[in-house]
Amino acid sequence: MRDKIKKLFQLQLRYFLEIAYKGTKYHGWQVQKNAHTVQQELNNSLQRLFQKKIETLGSGRTDTGVHAEQQFVHIDLDKELNDHLIFKLNCILPKDIVIKNYFRVKDKASARFDATSRTYEYRISRVKNPFTIDAAYFFGKELDVEMMKRASKALLKHTDFQSFSKVNTSVDHFLCDIFVAEWIEKKDMLIFKIEANRFLRGMVRTVVGTLLEIGQGRMTIKQLDEIIRKKDRKVAGAIVPAEGLYLTKIKYPKTIFLKGKGR
Repeated sequence: MRDKIKKLFQLQLRYFLEIAYKGTKYHGWQVQKNAHTVQQELNNSLQRLFQKKIETLGSGRTDTGVHAEQQFVHIDLDKELNDHLIFKLNCILPKDIVIKNYFRVKDKASARFDATSRTYEYRISRVKNPFTIDAAYFFGKELDVEMMKRASKALLKHTDFQSFSKVNTSVDHFLCDIFVAEWIEKKDMLIFKIEANRFLRGMVRTVVGTLLEIGQGRMTIKQLDEIIRKKDRKVAGAIVPAEGLYLTKIKYPKTIFLKGKGR
């Protein structure tokens, strides 16, 4: 009974951890049985550091081979987090996972449910480059990039993206509000940037695959509209490889952050 009372009044501080990782060696973000995942590595490192089980909740899942330049998780601790502890945690973590920053947040703040938008980039190398192996999708075929830019703007007219979702996924609906969808050219790189309030499983990679069909002249923007209206995954383009996809930015209301480290 005394232990229960002690636990009830034990100090609990909620923190957001800002992390980044290269997803090449991992079967995605989320803990799975008999699979090597980013979240499992983070959980193991936290347990080793604090000598107790620490539950983590991420802002969202990334699939096998997908990278993150910015991912957030929240954790609850019975002690204050500081720069020294973050340094020690980074020493424990594998080289392809890093804690970039930490933020004290309100007790009920959620890394997943309080996120207002997420941004992904899909990076395509237009030339064969040994330094972008596992970090970009090599696509050397000729593309009408201007037509792809026009097609990406057409996505903003729609809200139901069932045609770009993996089948047999457990979601209540397929509605997404897309705020930004654009192609950016940087030297030999072609980057598709998309920001939305939520994403469906496989959505970004299927959107990119479909836009590449338009860029090759195999599909028109009118056909893209028809594909979205049909709400059928079989009519959309092929899914592009995971190595080109990055989770790059997550937005939260400023009101959930407390004064102090990082904000």
